[in-house]
Amino acid sequence: MSARRTFLQQAAAGFGWLALSALAADAASKRPHFAMKAKRAVFLFMEGGPSQFDTFDWKPELARAGGRFLAPAFPFKQRGQSGLWISDAFPQLAQHADELCLLNGMTTNNAGHQQAVLAMHTGSENLVRPSLGAWVVYGLGSMADDLPGFVTVNPISHLGGAQNYGSAFLPATFQGTRLGTGQRGVPHIANRNLSDEDQRRQLDFVQKLNRRALAQDPNQPELEGLIQSYELAYQMQTSVPETLDLSREPARIRELYGLDDSATQNFGSQCLMARRLMEKGVRFIQLTSTGWDHHNNIRESLGARAASVDRPIAGLLADLKQKGMLDETLVIWGGEFGRQPREDNPGGRGHANRGYTMWLAGGGVKRGFRYGATDELGEQAVEGRLGTHDLHATLLHLLGLDHERLTFRHAGRDFRMTDVAGKVAKEIIA
Repeated sequence: MSARRTFLQQAAAGFGWLALSALAADAASKRPHFAMKAKRAVFLFMEGGPSQFDTFDWKPELARAGGRFLAPAFPFKQRGQSGLWISDAFPQLAQHADELCLLNGMTTNNAGHQQAVLAMHTGSENLVRPSLGAWVVYGLGSMADDLPGFVTVNPISHLGGAQNYGSAFLPATFQGTRLGTGQRGVPHIANRNLSDEDQRRQLDFVQKLNRRALAQDPNQPELEGLIQSYELAYQMQTSVPETLDLSREPARIRELYGLDDSATQNFGSQCLMARRLMEKGVRFIQLTSTGWDHHNNIRESLGARAASVDRPIAGLLADLKQKGMLDETLVIWGGEFGRQPREDNPGGRGHANRGYTMWLAGGGVKRGFRYGATDELGEQAVEGRLGTHDLHATLLHLLGLDHERLTFRHAGRDFRMTDVAGKVAKEIIA
């Protein structure tokens, strides 16, 4: 039995049913609403809005339109046995076309970065709401004893910042733990002043005081989260450095993820960290690639961004597949919106929210499948439209959660990730 679970049992014995419900139930795995297609998820967030016309949504009419319309910057080819159209911007990922489920009919309500980023992460454009990862861990619990249930790597500090991985009115234990790559990993992870034994004694004393305070005033969700956070932080001093030590991986894996290439090292490290975190039981992981807001010179700028993530993402899919983990892992790729078919600044595209592309892989989705479509010139989605709430409802469904039943009572109302909307796209489920 792990130290963390021992602690939870002792805490429950110390102050009864409250601890059992608020601590043990929060930390342990919970029952899904129905059979899970995926046990875990990793969201590959491309901040800025990648152009669908130059990556995953082939528009032959756009290539011939002329005038103010901007032709695709890269050639498209049909890939794999499925024949999905993928551009030459992603040559490595294209080799995994038969694992992908393209969502070519995505829409979102707002074409402003701030609002669209928050909507993608929390379901709300303006209000402070729990993030997708927080809702997932709230609904399913954590599979890891000594790591957080929700981890975000190199998240953006603007466009909502911590709101994008926060827990809002959910208990604090469900918020994302922020990690960095390389030496930035986790600051202050080691205690240079106390031995492990002295730390344990100190923590036991502090936790005893916290439990006593909670017993006197049970309605303190912040204190419940603090008790769990202290114990988890103690466990993480050992688990995090071990998990994030990528030097333990053989040379062939480093090559697979592009760790020794300066162009792919950053996102390659994120992807390999994600695989190691998933192996340890982390339920929801978000990785971030910035710089996809291409208003000009899209051929060069998008080409460079795609090259920085192409090998790492292909490596992650290949690694998960060879380890037998892909079928139980939901991989999500996309940005907050897409781009326009018309030219913005020279050689670039403006923001577009009425039709864009994301893709899924693994985790119970149809493979080598294209769902939804925009019109001939790609100005808006006309088939298989998926709004943000529809996307969230579908992702939760694949993880075994009914978005209408996954609620939390706050301020006299039962809140949910999808507010009062959302329809599961059952057509993409295998």
